[in-house]
Amino acid sequence: MSPSGARGASAPRKAGKAPGRARVWATRAPLLPALIFLIAVTQLPFVATVVVSFFDWNSLSPDDRAFSAFSNYGEVFSDPSLRESVFTTVLLTASVVIVSVVLGLLLALLLDREFIGRGFVRTLLITPFLLVPVSAALLWKHVLYNPEYGLLNGAWAWFTGLFGVDSPGQPDWISEMPLAAVAAALVWQWTPFMMLILLAGLQSRSAEQMEAARLDGANAWQMFCHLTLPHLRRYLELGVLLGSIYIVQNFDAVFTITAGGLGTANLPYTIYQTFYQAHEYGLASAAGVVVVIGTIVVATFALRVVSSLFREEAGRA
Repeated sequence: MSPSGARGASAPRKAGKAPGRARVWATRAPLLPALIFLIAVTQLPFVATVVVSFFDWNSLSPDDRAFSAFSNYGEVFSDPSLRESVFTTVLLTASVVIVSVVLGLLLALLLDREFIGRGFVRTLLITPFLLVPVSAALLWKHVLYNPEYGLLNGAWAWFTGLFGVDSPGQPDWISEMPLAAVAAALVWQWTPFMMLILLAGLQSRSAEQMEAARLDGANAWQMFCHLTLPHLRRYLELGVLLGSIYIVQNFDAVFTITAGGLGTANLPYTIYQTFYQAHEYGLASAAGVVVVIGTIVVATFALRVVSSLFREEAGRA
């Protein structure tokens, strides 16, 4: 083939590439404003927080601001109050996630069965998760926990009076068991989230496999242990990981119910206290960066679990 012929054959290819790139950019261009807005709202403040975390900066003494390198991060891991808040965060997150997963699994198994009014019951069970977190915390603090007119004390007085037992008095739930009071409010709000994830897993089981096991003589407990639980493993992991991400960052319940007192100050509340009350901008920024890094690590595992779920579903299809 002559050189002119080769040039003529390559020309249509180049012409074909240009419209293809134009179509790609035409589809991406409408997303650029949203991407720029997302970067401006989320990434730029985080970069600013990272920069501030390397300074010894107290807003009450703005002229004494100085670069301190990693000293703020060292204080985050060595300060006793911050270490205590980390322990409280871990304890609160673990207890809420475990109880929420167990209760969510029981409710999902209940809703997986056919019964009259199942849709209405499902709606009622989902409602706590739809409430604004501050509203849910206020509900528990004033409607349930209040020692004078709370429903818990009213139910306790009615129950003891039913059996003729003299009530020892109206317990103050928040002051007597503060961390449990915060955990109960969070469990009530996050159990529906776990229920929805596990219910989706239950409804994705193979009906043929369950029927074959039933015909082979397997009882309900054997089917649950050998078929249902292995199938729900990925969904349980996803619920635990996502629940941990959100509950680690929870601020509303601690701030509203106990105001961080009585040993309930978790890491987000301690960061708030360090920033807005102690005015230690550098130290609070360093603690915030540590929380973000830990959240990213947990979120990475969550994304892997989600991708594995999608791969399994695609393989079944």
